[in-house]
Amino acid sequence: MTATIDTGLSASERSAVASELTKVLADSYAVYLKTHGYHWNVRGPEFFALHNLLEQQYRDMWEALDDVAERIRALGVLAPQGYAAFANLTSIKDGDPEKSAPEMLNELMRDHETLIATMRSGIEVADEDGDDVTVDLLTQRLGAHEKFAWMLRSTLGGR
Repeated sequence: MTATIDTGLSASERSAVASELTKVLADSYAVYLKTHGYHWNVRGPEFFALHNLLEQQYRDMWEALDDVAERIRALGVLAPQGYAAFANLTSIKDGDPEKSAPEMLNELMRDHETLIATMRSGIEVADEDGDDVTVDLLTQRLGAHEKFAWMLRSTLGGR
């Protein structure tokens, strides 16, 4: 027996928001994996500082993945799982451990900007559909990823 979902959002509203959240989840997972990999493989004179910066970021993202997936489930939709499912939903490319530290950081900064755009799209759909919970969740994550992009940009010497 399937229980009815009656949270004030229609089935089509929940589906539309969940669709956006699956993109956010896939992009978030891809950026998490790349950040974790670059944490392992970064090299150079600033190794320790970069290793720690990337660890701080990937740990935050790891915890947030669960929040996004659970929101998808709360909307009555199955969360995507598996590398193939995520690969089909994201435009973020895998990292290359051969890159230099500045190349890694620049790539991650751009990936965060891609994820930020995905989140802004999700916020717009959730707001239009009256899903304040998703708007709140994505707004908090948006702030975190804007901060991560800023930290990477500043580490590279930018504004």
